[in-house]
Amino acid sequence: MNNLASPLTNKDKFLIFGGGFSGDYFAKSVRKFGCTALTSSRSKNNDPYSFIFNSDNNLIPKDSIFNEVTHILSCIPPDKNGNDPVLKSLKNKLKNSSLKWVGYLSTTGVYGNTNGDWVAEEDQPNPFQERSQRRLNCEKEWTNSNLPIQIFRLPGIYGPGRSTLDAIRNRKIKVIHKENQVFSRVHVADIANSIIYLIQNINNLNFHPIINIADDEPCSQIEVIRYGHKLLGLPMPKIILFEEAKKYLSPMAQSFWIENRKVSNKLLCEKLGYKLIYKNYKVGLDSCLTAINN
Repeated sequence: MNNLASPLTNKDKFLIFGGGFSGDYFAKSVRKFGCTALTSSRSKNNDPYSFIFNSDNNLIPKDSIFNEVTHILSCIPPDKNGNDPVLKSLKNKLKNSSLKWVGYLSTTGVYGNTNGDWVAEEDQPNPFQERSQRRLNCEKEWTNSNLPIQIFRLPGIYGPGRSTLDAIRNRKIKVIHKENQVFSRVHVADIANSIIYLIQNINNLNFHPIINIADDEPCSQIEVIRYGHKLLGLPMPKIILFEEAKKYLSPMAQSFWIENRKVSNKLLCEKLGYKLIYKNYKVGLDSCLTAINN
């Protein structure tokens, strides 16, 4: 397989809507290929690679921002009405641009609860949470946009500065046990690098409009927390049963425990040939520790 079937070059220009954890990491990653990568901000700042986009306040990018744009990645969540802010404000502008590719970061929450069973792209979405229902609505908006769209469904995201290690060091960790509960996760580097891999190989891989990006080993939260404490040389705190923890968890925090599923990455890693950098939480947290110590 030719890994440079459609190589990224300094002629490619990315607009990344939503300059958060994943968007910023992707922008830095794609710039290594010589591409231009600009990220949106909700308000003015001093970042030369930033442009303003705030649909709530009707702050729309200048027309010049779209000059020679080739790729779009949207990391922006649905608005309060469940609509996609980028499409709502900029659909016609995107359609009039000569785009090679458009990506949208969604959530594996659209699959809903499977009581710990595996979910894959061919499974019918069955979102339980309202926020996941809104995400599925945005997926449909993108699918129906007639743009060259790929949707990426993501589980829990972690990486340098945003991992279990940081939560432990900041004393923001609660060790909660719920029988047979598992979570899937993915390192932010694998989000960026798998998307870049798919773009680079767009001419010699079968195009899939929806792809899960997750590591190989869904597991309980306690396993991850225990390993984090081991890496930091700290004793494990007391384990709290979920029924007891519910008394002080916010509704948002509780909602993550209502659903139980394992996210399959077989399409991405077996059929499409992407090789994970961080195949499980152990190698991922090892890397996060190295970043802390440096």
